[in-house]
Amino acid sequence: MNIKSLLLGSAASLAVVSGAHAADAVVAAEPEQLEYVRICDAYGAGYFFIPGTETCLKIGGKVRTEGQWYSAYDPNARFGTLWHTRAELQLQTATDTEYGPLRTNTELRWDWDDGGSTFTNLLHASISLGGFTVGKEDSQFNVFTGYAGDVINDDVVYDGPYELNQITYNYDAGNGFTAVISVEDSNSGPFATGANGEDSSDHYAPDVVAGAGFKSGAWGFKVVGGYDSIVEEGAIKARVDADFGVFSAFLMGGWNTDGDKLNKYAGTNTGTACPAGRPALCGWGDWALWGGVGVPINEKLKWNLQLAYTDSKIFAATTNIKWYPVRNLLIEPELSYTSWDSINQDQWAGILRFERSF
Repeated sequence: MNIKSLLLGSAASLAVVSGAHAADAVVAAEPEQLEYVRICDAYGAGYFFIPGTETCLKIGGKVRTEGQWYSAYDPNARFGTLWHTRAELQLQTATDTEYGPLRTNTELRWDWDDGGSTFTNLLHASISLGGFTVGKEDSQFNVFTGYAGDVINDDVVYDGPYELNQITYNYDAGNGFTAVISVEDSNSGPFATGANGEDSSDHYAPDVVAGAGFKSGAWGFKVVGGYDSIVEEGAIKARVDADFGVFSAFLMGGWNTDGDKLNKYAGTNTGTACPAGRPALCGWGDWALWGGVGVPINEKLKWNLQLAYTDSKIFAATTNIKWYPVRNLLIEPELSYTSWDSINQDQWAGILRFERSF
């Protein structure tokens, strides 16, 4: 047997053995492709794509703890010092469609007070598409005008309802002109049962809010009106804003269609301070005024002042300092003074707030 025959025989033997064991070979499975979270910058900072979808998600919220000394809203409030802690979680989604972004907004709130009092609230839950919003948000009577000043106790003089179901359409012309119209749930909010004794048990008509505004350069103007279908009265607010860089200021006025009554849009936040049987004396009366100024001292420090007065002779003044020692951490001391002429009482109140947002 020569060398060539030996090599050919060995190769044939190896081929047979390999064929015999081919069916038993173990083939490693291909690893699944790892999908990393992708940033979604089309809708602003903080959004990312939910893996496997074209929907963008933003997770945010805050943790707040504060000490309160007396109440700026009610001189009869039965606490001297109150320690209050709150947590909020906000989930926002956005998906591109042929009608523009399809958005949702969900916000949950948990509160804990002295004595173990705790409660959970679905603060906001809404769907938005093509300028329309449906669900639970603050009343457009507040949202459209931008609430009041940059202070904690900004609504000692009532400026409108919060947290109610609605169908809203917002219009933005892109040239500074904006408008809003909103149909709001008449059976939600602070005066759902009728603040003046109205029977709402068989009431089905919604409330209506409408407004328009214009902004150009440092100046902005907005006007909004709300109609309470239970009380069959309403209110109008007009607001002027100016931002000059070194300081900003606003002036807002409100008119009540019937100063002898409370309604959802011209109500009261003063609780038991109202004289018995005469709740309207703690409302606006015929009119209310708010004004304020904000002065940024530097990038970490800002001073704010807000004053408010009503036809019913309620005077409210609040000032605070907002200090951001590091990014997203707020330390905010605030001092308030309120005077109620109808009951000949006044009250000093203070808050020291610590808040971490994310």
